[in-house]
Amino acid sequence: MMAMSLRPILLHPDPRLKKVCEPVAEITPELRRLADDMLETMYEAPGVGLAAPQVGVLQRLLVMDCVKEEGAAPRPMVLFNPEVTWVSDETNVYEEGCLSIPEHYADVERPAEVRVTWLDPDGKLREEHFDGLWSTCVQHEIDHLEGKLFIDYLKPLKRQMITRKMQKMKRELARP
Repeated sequence: MMAMSLRPILLHPDPRLKKVCEPVAEITPELRRLADDMLETMYEAPGVGLAAPQVGVLQRLLVMDCVKEEGAAPRPMVLFNPEVTWVSDETNVYEEGCLSIPEHYADVERPAEVRVTWLDPDGKLREEHFDGLWSTCVQHEIDHLEGKLFIDYLKPLKRQMITRKMQKMKRELARP
């Protein structure tokens, strides 16, 4: 097994975060390596999900692990070409954050439960019903593949305020 490596996470505003990603045509060793790197990057951040566009790769791939309980075994998941096939009528509101928008959180309302199909790293078709944090996370990450950020659900004024703060933060990070 090759050593994993951390990938730099793009920060909003970055035009790549607003692009719709291409479906993965073939799961190659390079894409499996990218998925491993993304998991490593996500755990290190730390976060519960990470989508390929957040590391500058415009392909339909996301990773997630929403196990938060102390001492519980991690459950890393790699989803190629994920697709929501069913959503519940019931909704949930979660305070969401994003590794591309650090230190900013906001309540977002989404379907409480979803069913998702995807290809795993071996190219096998998988399907799972998600609820709770898993449901919120998979929807948030799939949004990334559509060029949508959680702040896009907010009122324009709040969204602009966060964007301005992020622009300022990026300028400060760019200074020598």
